[in-house]
Amino acid sequence: MSDYGRLERRLDQAVDRFERIEARLGAVTDGAEIVKLGQEHAELKPLIEAIAAVKAKRQEFAELEEMAKEGGDLAAVVAEELNGVRQELPQLERQALLLLAPKDKDESASAVLEIRAGTGGEEAALFAGDLLRMYQRYASRRGWRFELEDISDTGIGGVKEAVASVTGKGVFGRLRFESGVHRVQRVPQTEAGGRIHTSAATVAVLPQPEGDVDIVIDDKDLRIDTMRSSGAGGQHVNKTDSAVRITHLPTGIVVLSQLKSQHQNRAQGMMMLKTKLYDREREMRDAARSAERKGQIGSGDRSERIRTYNFPQGRVTDHRINLTLYNLPEVIEGALDPILDALAAEDQAQKLAALESEE
Repeated sequence: MSDYGRLERRLDQAVDRFERIEARLGAVTDGAEIVKLGQEHAELKPLIEAIAAVKAKRQEFAELEEMAKEGGDLAAVVAEELNGVRQELPQLERQALLLLAPKDKDESASAVLEIRAGTGGEEAALFAGDLLRMYQRYASRRGWRFELEDISDTGIGGVKEAVASVTGKGVFGRLRFESGVHRVQRVPQTEAGGRIHTSAATVAVLPQPEGDVDIVIDDKDLRIDTMRSSGAGGQHVNKTDSAVRITHLPTGIVVLSQLKSQHQNRAQGMMMLKTKLYDREREMRDAARSAERKGQIGSGDRSERIRTYNFPQGRVTDHRINLTLYNLPEVIEGALDPILDALAAEDQAQKLAALESEE
């Protein structure tokens, strides 16, 4: 039996729920209930349309089978159409199943991207800079807005740590797979002997809360300090006391914004703090996710890695799904979709397997 067949009861339940919502929407007068039902209706509609497409294709397949049994002058044409439907049906079934799989409520949210140099000294900082530019190029390809909020650089292209906000539809859902330790293997420019060095950098992707979320920040819980922007110099560092550091006293969370005016830095710092507190609440609600995230990030050690970038071989390997591609130059230029597509497919497969196990 196909995956679709094993989960057909769940699909029928979704159709039944959708029909009951539509009936209720026609009778209810309470505004709050109308809004709640309307949201659930909108969430279920794509799945219901996908199920309807499967049923229509199955009906078409059954009719063509009957026509094929009759033979006649059109037998060859019917056989060709039947073969086409036979190939299309599994794809439609899978699309419906993917819509049935549970979704992270922050799937469509924007995100905060944090990159830090790990083990490897200056080479690790240079690699962190490469990752920052890689994500910036990927954001440009996707039409997302990429804003650098804070950066501590080494002055020669390296980055000790950087924080950026990436704004757009579905950013977190797409980039959440990037959280973890990224390892690089290459010959540093400063290495006279041509020896390959291994370094690492960590990446964390946090969802930005959408709309009104229940994140209450009391002024008495904040310590706000202003200071002169620090760094190696260049366009990102100004000469006035405009940098803002905000400390959330109850949690010890600290955010720093130093790339704009003091007023803008304060507003940006509050957004970053709200994002970190929101992610903290997500972790508290979901202990399993918290353990997974901390396990991915680890300590920044080279041995704790989700992906390896091997420059001598032009190879990128994602260790979570045993995927190896030999297009490293393109990946560094922002061609991340082949890797992220494969990670998303594996994630969906795991969710479907979890659904099947509940049957």
